[in-house]
Amino acid sequence: MITAIVMIKADIDRIPEVAAATAEIDEVSEVYSVTGGVDLIAMVRVRRHEELADVIPGRINKIAGVRSSDTHIAFSAHSRHDLESAFSLGME
Repeated sequence: MITAIVMIKADIDRIPEVAAATAEIDEVSEVYSVTGGVDLIAMVRVRRHEELADVIPGRINKIAGVRSSDTHIAFSAHSRHDLESAFSLGME
């Protein structure tokens, strides 16, 4: 699975609508409203790199109110939550 972190700048008065429309895209697992240099961060998960073109410029960037986006593709995942679940196998 390929994970892309998409940082979205949106029209200030359309942030809730942009977030809702982005969250409706099947390949988007989460959308966060954040502080800082961007308004929203979307987590996109696809099986093949080629699918990113359909999801990000093809759908996310075409949502009314999206001004721009910046995409970062994850090389690997490091999560304390993953480690905790792995070490707790069989502990129930």
